[in-house]
Amino acid sequence: MTRELECKTEAVLFGAGESVTVAELAQALEIEVPAARQIVVRLAEQYERESRGLKIITLGDAFQMCTREEYAECVRKVTEPKRRRGLSSSALETLSVIAYNQPITKSRIEMIRGVDSSYSVLKLTERGLIDEAGRLDAPGRPILYVTTEEFLRCFGLTSLEALPQVNNENNAEENGTE
Repeated sequence: MTRELECKTEAVLFGAGESVTVAELAQALEIEVPAARQIVVRLAEQYERESRGLKIITLGDAFQMCTREEYAECVRKVTEPKRRRGLSSSALETLSVIAYNQPITKSRIEMIRGVDSSYSVLKLTERGLIDEAGRLDAPGRPILYVTTEEFLRCFGLTSLEALPQVNNENNAEENGTE
């Protein structure tokens, strides 16, 4: 039965094409959540041990099957005929502000950066690196932005807690809370 559950887990992760929460996986396999977690962790370790072309990554409380970094270029040659350009420095700066201060409004991003960020926010949204997460309960009800799972994938992070620590003195100065 264990081998069959591993095969089903592999099929679900491959077929989904995006991250699958442990709860969703447990529901699909018709087993308890701890058992589903144990199976996917064991499967990920097996992929790692065998140095397969694919691997299973953790994204918060979800898992995703993806290509190993060393084979990504081969896959890109087939799936992405035209290479995407990297992010501009202003987009990277905007993304950093969002990652460390989320949820955050565009006006707060602009206050921290000191420049208009409309274009960067638009481009980051188009790329799926940030998303709207509701609205602030304030006049005008501004949109709140957060990073996405695509952000975690692109930067090789398992969760937001894996972000590098920043100097708190600089944050205090920017936030006016010295």
